[in-house]
Amino acid sequence: MKRFLTPLAAGVLALSLAACGSDSDDEPKSADGSVTTIADGKLTVCADVPYPPFEDFDKSSPTGFKGYDIDIVQEVADHLDLELVVRDADFNSLQGGLEFATNKCDLGASAMTITEKREEKITFSDPYYESMQSLLVPEGSDIKSIDDLDGKKVGVQKGTTGESYANDNATGAKIVIFPSDGEMWPALKGGQVDALLQDLPVNVEHEKAGGYTIVEEYATDESYGLAMKKDSPLAAKVNEALDAIRESGRYQEIYDSYFSAK
Repeated sequence: MKRFLTPLAAGVLALSLAACGSDSDDEPKSADGSVTTIADGKLTVCADVPYPPFEDFDKSSPTGFKGYDIDIVQEVADHLDLELVVRDADFNSLQGGLEFATNKCDLGASAMTITEKREEKITFSDPYYESMQSLLVPEGSDIKSIDDLDGKKVGVQKGTTGESYANDNATGAKIVIFPSDGEMWPALKGGQVDALLQDLPVNVEHEKAGGYTIVEEYATDESYGLAMKKDSPLAAKVNEALDAIRESGRYQEIYDSYFSAK
């Protein structure tokens, strides 16, 4: 059964090109002066790692990272004629805009859902992925649905839509908040929590490890976007790049390599 939503329609990402250069002398630019970034000739991207299949560590990669988000921003960097640099960063600092306000990164690529609350502090690109939430439990668990979580410990990631969904729908559950999936997953394996409620693709990766099963999926109408400083002029260039990637067929190739159902 196909678990993942089909890619967004091509028209969603279409956006007319707008100028995004800056005349400020203290802001470095790409070689042709068309793109303003925090480091000359580089596109610095922050992600909360690990969060497979979207981002993970990879010492063999030129950036030191791999994943769906990493592949997408590599294409964006190539389109903008910039070198990709990836930094591990705290998700809460990304969604709150701190990483951008302190000029630590140009983009945030961290499976981040576009929400009105987040848009108060940061600017998003056009959507590049649609997602759902899900509930993962050990095989043999008596938890068969979200209605069985009364008195159970449920792991969620701080500041995520998974946390919000659990707070709104997991009646009677004890919500245990973790900084990232890097702590949540070991907690489930070690028995510190009874279930994980988070993005479907991430729980699918854990299900593949064996011994765990997704008992429910939740359609939440979520779309991921690349995050930037509030009102960043870079957004127009990023959207242009996403549109070009889709038109060339490269977006579909990347999507299928991670999410194609057999």
